[in-house]
Amino acid sequence: MPSVLQRTRFAGNRGARRDALRVFVVALAVRLAVVAWAAARIPAAADGVYYDKVATRIAEGHGYTWLWPDGVVTYAAHYPVGYPALVALGYFLFGAKPVVAMVLNALLGAGSGVAAWSLARRATAARLALAAGLAVALHPALVPYTPAVMTEGPTAALLVIAGALAASGRLVPTGIVLGVAVLVRPQSLVFAPVLGALAAWELPWRKRLVSAALVSSIVLACCLPWTARNCARMERCALVSVNGGWNLAIGTQTEDGAWREIVVPDECKEVFQEAAKDECFGAAARRAIVAAPGRWLAHVPAKLHATFDYFGAAPWYLHTANSSEFTYDAKVRLGTVETVVSRVLLVAALVAMARLGAIGRAPARAVQVVALLGAASAFTVHAWPAYLVLGALALARWRGPLLLPYSGAVLLATAATHAVFFGAGRYGLVVVPFVTALAFVRKADLAAGEGPTHAGAVDAVQAIAGPEPHGRGREESPSSTERDAG
Repeated sequence: MPSVLQRTRFAGNRGARRDALRVFVVALAVRLAVVAWAAARIPAAADGVYYDKVATRIAEGHGYTWLWPDGVVTYAAHYPVGYPALVALGYFLFGAKPVVAMVLNALLGAGSGVAAWSLARRATAARLALAAGLAVALHPALVPYTPAVMTEGPTAALLVIAGALAASGRLVPTGIVLGVAVLVRPQSLVFAPVLGALAAWELPWRKRLVSAALVSSIVLACCLPWTARNCARMERCALVSVNGGWNLAIGTQTEDGAWREIVVPDECKEVFQEAAKDECFGAAARRAIVAAPGRWLAHVPAKLHATFDYFGAAPWYLHTANSSEFTYDAKVRLGTVETVVSRVLLVAALVAMARLGAIGRAPARAVQVVALLGAASAFTVHAWPAYLVLGALALARWRGPLLLPYSGAVLLATAATHAVFFGAGRYGLVVVPFVTALAFVRKADLAAGEGPTHAGAVDAVQAIAGPEPHGRGREESPSSTERDAG
């Protein structure tokens, strides 16, 4: 006869599987409904035109190359290879049509809903974790962006999935998923050591370093073949892509913090090779920053405003792709809905952080004041300070469930990246699933669910790095075993 604990564990696992399935079905259904509407209406647009063409060439066996109007074919690496390579696999199997990329986006988006639920259930009650997963599954900034042949939605999904894998102790799959994320969006590399270390926070610092090194090594191993290709084909070694110089130059030239067409520096006008031109742009940008650092820093608030205050990725893309099918009025309506929902969830996440109490030596009252001051900006045009405050408060709880510090890292790393380069609402989209999940964290549930929240990761690192000194490993009490079962 099974014991009471075994029956409780089985019932808990069965309930968890049921909740995960609910989130996946809802997330996939709403995304496929959008795809069904968009398939014949929304062509590839903006950067999506480039991704579609490169994916088609890869699927046809031409590799990551570009066919110029005069018939010349050159190797390319301006945009990261990850997303067009994933799309190319679908194109090879099902034909080179944008709807194939849309279905890929739908599957990744559905996976991110389940991953958000998985992260949340380690930080809050089961019913609230389910609500968090469903909120990500139905978020009006994420779902309508499914038809976009663009990288921001897949990047957000891959980062959430990597976090869920790390929290459950699957460090090798974590590294692989993050490796794909880096090939899709290179700045995701920063999360490799972060996730590795956070997954093993219960261990001594040396073993946290082992965990961080393990995940980072797997990520770099995923990128290494492409890096070698760039060294051989692009006349310059680059981890993934050669557009950092372009983006930095735009970041020195922008006046409103957003993208602008680059003004080619005089010294770069006769440089035509792709990697060399990017290097020239980067050198010119660094000289401009050194010559006038105050001017460059003065644009940081505008860049953060462009990144966080209004995402608007889906309204912009759908209207750009087909303004007759998705009119300007529709763009405004969808933009309004997604902004209201995003702001409500942002405030809810800050309130949740305020209710968690003290952080280290900072008393609960101080934490609450900081959180509420941040929340106040969410009711203004400029909500970006609220995102920074949320990121700092979540990251400061690095001893809590992985959802909290990892979300903080994603928020602050996104802000830092676009403070250096330039901002756009679609770039801020990667923080949406994390802010949404944080909104459902509750203090009482957090205390009840803390237990060995990273037990799987701890065991994985112990197996690699060996036992702790004097044979001291992780000990479990009957109460922690019961929490695991629930």
